[in-house]
Amino acid sequence: GLVNQVVSQLIQAIRSKDSSFNSIERLGAGSYYEHVKISEPNEFDIMLVMPVSRLQLDECDDTGAYYYLTFKRNPKEKHLSKFLDEDGKLSAFKMLQALKEIIKREVKNIKNVEVTVKRQKAGSPAITLQIKNPPAEISVDIILTLEVQQSWPPSTQDGLKIEQWLGRKVRADFRNKSLYLVAKQNKNEKVLRGNTWRLSFSHIEKAMLNNHGSSKTCCESDGPKCCRKGCLKLLKYLLEQLKMTHTKKLEKFCSYHVKTAFFHSCVMWPNDTDWHSGDLDHCFQKYLRYFVDCLKKSHLPHFFIPQYNLLSLENKASSNFLLELINKEWNNGFPIFQE
Repeated sequence: GLVNQVVSQLIQAIRSKDSSFNSIERLGAGSYYEHVKISEPNEFDIMLVMPVSRLQLDECDDTGAYYYLTFKRNPKEKHLSKFLDEDGKLSAFKMLQALKEIIKREVKNIKNVEVTVKRQKAGSPAITLQIKNPPAEISVDIILTLEVQQSWPPSTQDGLKIEQWLGRKVRADFRNKSLYLVAKQNKNEKVLRGNTWRLSFSHIEKAMLNNHGSSKTCCESDGPKCCRKGCLKLLKYLLEQLKMTHTKKLEKFCSYHVKTAFFHSCVMWPNDTDWHSGDLDHCFQKYLRYFVDCLKKSHLPHFFIPQYNLLSLENKASSNFLLELINKEWNNGFPIFQE
């Protein structure tokens, strides 16, 4: 499609214009690639992945999700030294700025379609492309991602509790895969210095969504069907619709909250028989009840980093607000789905 065509052209330009980025690859991530996209896809996340050799990870707060990165002594990555800050930490900000400059220049060369780089709030390193696709507009978030071949950090040790659901062997296989770090700031940091990176598990999330059964044949063409993905789509849709009406008050919530609660539900109800395709209604309510419970307690642990709570107490007011909206829908038999 259009997005692929634009992204491919950009990647070629990035590789040729700056040797630091010559090994960059793309990795499809997010709901479009997990086949749980709800409405017409008009928002995409594209991860641009750069392989790097060993890094030293230092936690920069108590979430266990955000890290400072430094290179082990005399790294192979001489070409990245220009992106180090004065403490020798790899600066996400510097890398994103370099990337953004190349992209800004290159979008001018894209002939058959109008592509612009969205202007960001001052200091925001995010790179978002806007592609005019009349009558609509597509927005593509470019996410700079490092891929490191090394073991996952200690904060992940007790996460990914999928033994009863997908099995020990699958968990071990997942934990043997590379580590991904994305250039993302922790919003709770008082000073945004732009040198923090966040762990990303979207490659594992995608694998779990695509092979979601406790039996290998779940949802295969001739196998038994389940309603796991159906439930996820419903709750994603519910939140999406509520966010459209209450954008400001619900800005703290995103589909990742819904997805995280979904994975926890898959662990709590690990059998394919817990998710019979005919029981969508009942299963959805069971999953929603768990999500509502998390909102009440202001506690939703990150699926891979259990110490990291995605619903901190300082957002209690927005959790309560979302709770009220959901209860109202529930008590009225979900008019939001009838529309």
